[in-house]
Amino acid sequence: MSDLDLQQTGGLWSALRPTANHQYVDRTTAVQRPVSGVKRIPLRAIPSGDDGGVCPSNGADQNGGPLSGGGRGAPGRGGADGHALRRACGRSDHDRPMFNLDVPKGGYAWWYVDGVSDCGTRAVSVIGFIGSVFSPWYHWSGRANPADNCCINVATYGAGGRFTMTDRGEAALQATPDMLRVGPSSMYWNGKELVIDINEISSPPIISRVRGQITITPEAVTNVELPLTTDGAHVWRPFAPSSRIKVDLEAKGWQWSGHGYFDANFGTRPLEKDFSYWTWGRYPTRDGATCFYDADRRDGTSLDAAIAFDRNGQAKLTKAPGRTPFKRTLWALRRETRADAGTTPRQIKAMLDAPFYSRSVVETVVNGETVQGVHEALDLNRYKQPLLKPMLAVRVPRRKGWTF
Repeated sequence: MSDLDLQQTGGLWSALRPTANHQYVDRTTAVQRPVSGVKRIPLRAIPSGDDGGVCPSNGADQNGGPLSGGGRGAPGRGGADGHALRRACGRSDHDRPMFNLDVPKGGYAWWYVDGVSDCGTRAVSVIGFIGSVFSPWYHWSGRANPADNCCINVATYGAGGRFTMTDRGEAALQATPDMLRVGPSSMYWNGKELVIDINEISSPPIISRVRGQITITPEAVTNVELPLTTDGAHVWRPFAPSSRIKVDLEAKGWQWSGHGYFDANFGTRPLEKDFSYWTWGRYPTRDGATCFYDADRRDGTSLDAAIAFDRNGQAKLTKAPGRTPFKRTLWALRRETRADAGTTPRQIKAMLDAPFYSRSVVETVVNGETVQGVHEALDLNRYKQPLLKPMLAVRVPRRKGWTF
């Protein structure tokens, strides 16, 4: 999800520079494959349905089997409209992320990471985009070429928090199966961890350099995905709901570890074309993690998905209480997540607060267990408003050219 807050959190953070004893290693530079000649995987829609957990064959993803743990039926308050938690397919990413995607006109791909420090005082999110869904520049371009609107968005939360999101042109994009590089920053899958090297400039009003490295270490990588629409035009791919994160940025106090998360979303149409509102949440549990993905679609149907992940990466649809509203944001954005009857979720830590989007650490009670995790709410009716785009452009500068 995009990080388009119009509010700075925490205190001032001076321009970040390397210290004498800090050895910053750009791992991706040393190990990346040559980009020229890398075959891109077409991103296409694969319809959902009760197919027994088997996806249509597509290259390396063929011969998919049924999901271990299985799980069918409608969790929560309503039906998932025939949607099935199924084996990941169509992008060769059933056992690892793959970044060399050919995203169609109007579409998008994003890879999302977040983490919260063990002490609870700091948090971070990173999103790599091809077809930056909430970039006003992508909207104004007519979404004709997703590769020409790409970015690696980094936001830090807590004292000295910063927000960085630069919309870059196709010249800044390099993608191989293992690596997504956008200008000066990159994500690299080394076979067991996702290593993110950051070198970005934060947005106004406080402009400074954000530089360093973030590492996500999954407890396990899942092999599942969830279609968000019946025709498969939008798909959620939860790679590692239970992870550890290590943050090492070039700023005092920004070296910490905590619980982390890694997923991706893919689509062949703009989000606002098919959804009016959605919420998402990921909550560490005693057994692993539980994720909720709830959406109101423009065709009048809804998605109500509750998925439990164990520490071995096994996933299943699970029973969960219904959606429960809690306090609106500073922009009066409505929020809801799952909660046991008689309990009300509450915000523990503010993260991003925009007119159409919210991210925060939220505490709730699910099936008798009190959990704290990262929650998002997105109002796409608000996002569609034309006057919002110039506001976003202030926070999301455009830099078309780049030379590696």
